[in-house]
Amino acid sequence: MAISTDKNSYTVIFAIIMVVIVGSVLAFLASGLSDRIKENERFEKQQNILYAMGVNENTEDSGVNFIPTDVVEGEFSKYIKEQYVLVNGEVQKDDQAFLIDMKKQLAALKNGGEARLPIFIGEKDDKKSYILPMYGKGLWDAIWGFISVDEDMVVQGVYFDHKAETPGLGANIKMRFFMDDFIGESLLEGRSYAGVSVAKGNNDPLNNDKDDNEVDALAGATITGNGVSAMIKETLKVYKPYLETIRTN
Repeated sequence: MAISTDKNSYTVIFAIIMVVIVGSVLAFLASGLSDRIKENERFEKQQNILYAMGVNENTEDSGVNFIPTDVVEGEFSKYIKEQYVLVNGEVQKDDQAFLIDMKKQLAALKNGGEARLPIFIGEKDDKKSYILPMYGKGLWDAIWGFISVDEDMVVQGVYFDHKAETPGLGANIKMRFFMDDFIGESLLEGRSYAGVSVAKGNNDPLNNDKDDNEVDALAGATITGNGVSAMIKETLKVYKPYLETIRTN
């Protein structure tokens, strides 16, 4: 007996079968690729941490160029000398600190729980850097990154990324022209931690003034810029017990 394809029941049954088949295929692929996905996530974190401390393949006129994935683990071991976590104000050694999910740790801290906050100590050209992860909220969704400072609380580099900021506007936080502006800015204002604000109309478009705790805002991205400013200040807040131990008097 021929199957009638004009009935609604046929359409429903066909749709169910396709959903089951496609779902099974996707589940199989996800399971088979899980190790590769985790490996890529590990490489990406290492690339981002190194980028923040100035270890990358940028040239004078290039965009953002990371250390290639096929050599990033070796470079990470070469430049990142120590990894720690900050727990209740105490520093503990942890050689896998770069794998910690900062979003989960900040959520635990907000809810009154215990958090493990990663800290990375890098060294390049005989100069030591302290790299801290950041996590915050942009216009549409999460923003995150890393900030590298020296003992004088001067920014050595940053890396920002986002989940869903507007292309050509807020998404530009991960562009080199924006991130480079942070280099040389002080996190201090006098003796207090002020952070670095993304300021609209700060009358310093070339960012020549490194003592104003400000970088020029991105056009049309006020809320994303405010999110970056808040993210940096929140990072200083939770890491202050550690920063006080390395800060130059």
